[in-house]
This record gives sequence, structure tokens and C-alpha cells, in this order.
Amino acid sequence: MIRPAVVVAGEALIDLVPRGDALWPSAAGSPVNVAVGLGRLGVLTAFCGPVSTDGLGDLIATRLDDAGVALDLLTPVDLPTTLAVVHLDAEGRAAYGFYLDGTSASAPSTATLPDGAALHVSFGAIGATHAPAGRAAVAMLRREAGRRVVSLDPNVRPTAIGELAETVAALEEAVTVCDLVKVSDEDLTHLYPDEDPLDVAERWAGTGPALVVVTRGPDGAVAFGAAGHLEVVGRPVEVVDTVGAGDAFTAGLLARLAESGHLDRRALRAADPATITDALSHAVHVATITCGREGADPPTAAELTAS
Repeated sequence: MIRPAVVVAGEALIDLVPRGDALWPSAAGSPVNVAVGLGRLGVLTAFCGPVSTDGLGDLIATRLDDAGVALDLLTPVDLPTTLAVVHLDAEGRAAYGFYLDGTSASAPSTATLPDGAALHVSFGAIGATHAPAGRAAVAMLRREAGRRVVSLDPNVRPTAIGELAETVAALEEAVTVCDLVKVSDEDLTHLYPDEDPLDVAERWAGTGPALVVVTRGPDGAVAFGAAGHLEVVGRPVEVVDTVGAGDAFTAGLLARLAESGHLDRRALRAADPATITDALSHAVHVATITCGREGADPPTAAELTAS
């Protein structure tokens, strides 16, 4: 196995994406998208999660492998592949419906993580309170906290989160053990409908993380942490759809922090405003390119440079 800089843990599934009058299968799930994004940007990455042994699971494994993502931590499971039906509104914004019960993503991972690598966990179809997979992911965050950089994307899907109060409590507990949290303003609005998303993010930053980053769609991103309150603006783009845009942002953010030597717990907490702002801008650039493409199709390092 390669010695990865980042291990991405969580669900793997197939998105059924509308194209004309048909639904087309695309290997996805937030963790898969992040892992592929990191691999395409040249970061040594391993995927850690359950993948079905059926034909659709083969599509997922092939997509990861094609991006250079190591599969040694993948857990094969004899369950049908989890499906997500993607619904796009008139502006290309995506919503999801899931076929989850009794499928591959509902199984927990059994892998042991290699020393040294940062850990990123994304939720989605599997929420933080889902038994057993979601609860196992939260337990992994707690177990690895303090041993490596631990990163979280709550990636809230309203149809998958179950009881709101229970979900909020589980995520708040998870946030306290994380070094880095990336969350969208839409996620925070779903979780805290009566509060300003930025107020929530600032509060989260005070509970333990070195950095809490809020993505704001076309309005860029905001960060709270030891480096202060920082903002970067969005970049203009003709949006095709937003499928995978948040995951592309996460990949861009982690990739830039790895490149600058800040995927280290001490270095991340000591990062100055210029370093964090640069990482945010890089992440916005990666997400912008993805929004200009159909489906979750993050850029390679060469495409990013060329743009």
C-alpha cells in the first residue's frame, strides 16, 4: 500500500443523474468524490469504506483506482450498492433521494488506519446517528482525535438525518474532537433553522476545531479559527450543475493544506491568515471548475493550472 497523506472514510454509492429522459449511473458518495478530487490533484489518498461486490460496486472501485486512490482500506461487502437519485432544480442545484436500507453503505468499515495520514470523514446518505455505519464513523473520529489531523464534513441530507435533535447532538459532539470542519451554509440552516449559519460556525470553532470553514455557494467561503475570521469571494462560472461541488471544495482545501505542510495538527493551529486564505481560494477555484461540468467531475492538477 502507498503511504497516504489523507484517508477519506465513509459511504460509497451510485448517483443516478438525470440526462435528458434517462438516469445515468455515476460512482459517487461524498467520501468517494473527495477521494477522487484529492487523487486528481496529486495527493496520495486512500479510500476507507464499504463497497459492494456487485457490478455497480466495481464501477465505484474503478473510479477510485482511475484517480490514483489506494483501495487497500476498502471493505468489500456482499450487499447491493446504495443508490441516490439526483434531482436538479432550474439553477442546477442538486437534491437527493436515497435507496439505503439493506445496501452496501449501511455497513461499517472494518479497516485499520495507517499511521500519519490525515483522516477526513464525510456523511451524506449515512447520517451521524445511523446505526451501525454512521455511529461507527463518529466513533472513528473520536478514536483518531489527537493522533492525526481529523477533518469532518457533516454534508447534511434532510431525507437522511432522522431525528433533528439527535443529529445535532451527535454532530456537535463530533465537531469537538475535529481539527478541521467544512460545512455549507445550507447544512447549518438545516441543522439550526432559527440561527444565522455564521454564528453557528463561529460557535463550533470555539468548541475545539482549529478551523471551521463555511461554503456559501456563489458567495465563496468563510473561515473561523485561530487565524481569525477570514472570507474569500466566489468565482464567476456558468453553472451546469452543483453535483459534487462541495466535495470538490473539500478536496481542494485538503490538497492545498497538504501542499503547504499544514495537514499537521500543530501546523494547522499555527497557520497564519495568508495560508488559510490561500487554501480557501484554491478550494473555491476547484469547486468552480466542477460547477461548470456535468456531475461530480473535479479537475486534475493540470486542468486547475491551465484554468
